[in-house]
Amino acid sequence: MEKNIDFFNIKHNQIAPKEGRVLIAEPGLMDQYFKRSVILIVEHNEEGTVGYVLNNLIDINIQEFIPDFPSFKAITSIGGPVSPNSIHFIHTLGHLVPNTTEVAEGLFWGGDFDALKTLVDQGKLTPRQIKFFVGYSGWGKDQLTNELKENSWVVSELDMVQIMAGKDDLWNRVVMQMGPKYKPWTIYPPNPSLN
Repeated sequence: MEKNIDFFNIKHNQIAPKEGRVLIAEPGLMDQYFKRSVILIVEHNEEGTVGYVLNNLIDINIQEFIPDFPSFKAITSIGGPVSPNSIHFIHTLGHLVPNTTEVAEGLFWGGDFDALKTLVDQGKLTPRQIKFFVGYSGWGKDQLTNELKENSWVVSELDMVQIMAGKDDLWNRVVMQMGPKYKPWTIYPPNPSLN
C-alpha cells in the first residue's frame, strides 16, 4: 500500500499572533525578504500587523544611515520590505526611552530617538540592549490570518536572549526548538530548484 506523506505539510500549533510573539517562515517560502525568516511581531490588531525580521543581518553601523548618530556598534537587520529608507528599533531600556511601547515583558519598541542618542552619548546603552532595523514587515487587515491558514508561517515564542542576540542561524535554532515534527524543515533545501 502506497502512502502519500508530505513531511513539510505539518498541522501547526494554534498559537495566535500577538505582540512579542514571532512568526517562523515555513521552509518553502522563497520570498527574498522572508525566506527562512523569524519575525518579531510588535503590533497586531484588527487593522493589521507590524513586525521586524530578526535574522536578516547586515554589516552596517547605524551611523551610515543616520550620520549625526553617535559612534555605536549595534546589530542591524533588514526588518522587511516596507519603507526601506526608515530606521526602527527594539530595546530593553524600558521607559528610559520616552514614548516607547512594551511589546512583551522587558522588551520595548521604538520611542524618542533624540533620547536614545543622548543615552548613547552618556554611555548608558550597550549594543546588547538595542537592535536596529531598516524597513519593516507589514500585513493589512486579514492578510496575516490568510497566510497563517495557508501555512506560510508558524507562530511561536522566543525568550529575550534569542530575540536580542541577532544570530544568522536563528531560523534553524527556532525550528529545532519547536519539536521533532519540524525537524524535516531543517533539511529542506534552501533553493529547491538546484536539487
